[in-house]
Amino acid sequence: MSLISEAVAIVPALFSGSSWEKRSAFDTDGMWLFCFVATLVCGYLAHLFYKFVPFCEKHLERGLSVTMYLIIAGIICWGVIDRFVFSHQWSGSTTVPPFLFMVMAWFACSYNVKLRTHLSFSEFRSKMRPVGQMATLTLDAALWLGFCWIAITTSLRFTALSADNFQLVDGVDDVMKWWFYLTVPIAFTLMSGRVIGNWLEDWNNFRSGTPIIKQAVIGGDV
Repeated sequence: MSLISEAVAIVPALFSGSSWEKRSAFDTDGMWLFCFVATLVCGYLAHLFYKFVPFCEKHLERGLSVTMYLIIAGIICWGVIDRFVFSHQWSGSTTVPPFLFMVMAWFACSYNVKLRTHLSFSEFRSKMRPVGQMATLTLDAALWLGFCWIAITTSLRFTALSADNFQLVDGVDDVMKWWFYLTVPIAFTLMSGRVIGNWLEDWNNFRSGTPIIKQAVIGGDV
């Protein structure tokens, strides 16, 4: 079966109710081609979503990250009280927080891509000519999209594997692991939307002669 045929076969597998069919389709080499196209297409759709829904553009990832952080803190705090005051401990108090931390971390990563607070060497790049600045920012975008592509592909495979094996969160009887794993490709899809949005902004600034490189502030907002 050709690479394109394998990629096309993933589409009906996505809409099937069988986790085994998804797992089988995702394990093919065509998954890489499918996710490459999906990263670009879904990333652009995420960019449009942020463009036309300003509230989500400003608060979605940050709100999810803060919410996960507060839930983690609440579970751990109650776990300490429950253990030392009531001599009891919920079996999921040490297994659920790591999954919530994973959700928090990747959505926060997407938000910081928006803020450009990851390593960007802005002091060095600000001394370059506009063409050089645009070239390095384009390289950044390509590397980020490549990172998103790899993460989406591998996380979808792992999610399908977890669902096919009916993996439960340790210590909890009715919470599936794949529920949490599924948030990883979602977070990286949003991240690809941020990358595309940043690049389009840079390109418009480059064409109009507006300064391209701006100083990012960790913890700041735009």
